[in-house]
Amino acid sequence: MPITANRRKARKEAEATLARLQDLAKEQTDRIGPYADQARDQAALKLLQARGWTAPRLETAALRVEDTVAPRVAELLTTAAQRIDPNPGRRGLRLFRSGNRRIPRGVLIGGAAVVGGVLVYSLIRMRQASQDAEWQEHLDQAREQVRETRENLEEKASDAADSAAEGAKATKAKVKETVRAATNEGRAQDNGRPGR
Repeated sequence: MPITANRRKARKEAEATLARLQDLAKEQTDRIGPYADQARDQAALKLLQARGWTAPRLETAALRVEDTVAPRVAELLTTAAQRIDPNPGRRGLRLFRSGNRRIPRGVLIGGAAVVGGVLVYSLIRMRQASQDAEWQEHLDQAREQVRETRENLEEKASDAADSAAEGAKATKAKVKETVRAATNEGRAQDNGRPGR
């Protein structure tokens, strides 16, 4: 009967120790939880900063393309037109005239509009392509910064979780040792008493 009582006592002590360990684990979770929230907030802040850094640079790039690339393209197209012309001596409206007939004004305006539209379209496409390339470059840089930030935060969270787990293991080992010591003392006392 006393052995059963000792076992019950040891079980109660073990259950109390287990409850303390569970409370300790909850405390560690409550302590580490804000760090995870802070890491998420920091990642969102870094992403916002990256976007804020990228937007003015994209606008500056667009202005540079407009000021530098567009005039060069117009000059290249003019030079190419002059090189390709099979009759350089008969340029302009003389080519379309035969005899004393004049070309209707609507045809001239329409032709100029078509040529202008083609030039504008080609310039817009070139500008858009350069903007897309620069935007992609800045986007890749922003993604790299976000990836590095996320990796740093994951490492910090992992380190915090590892230290918490080690602390819990150490506490659990101490509790087990205490329970074993208490159980062994109880057995020694029971074995030392005659008649029981």
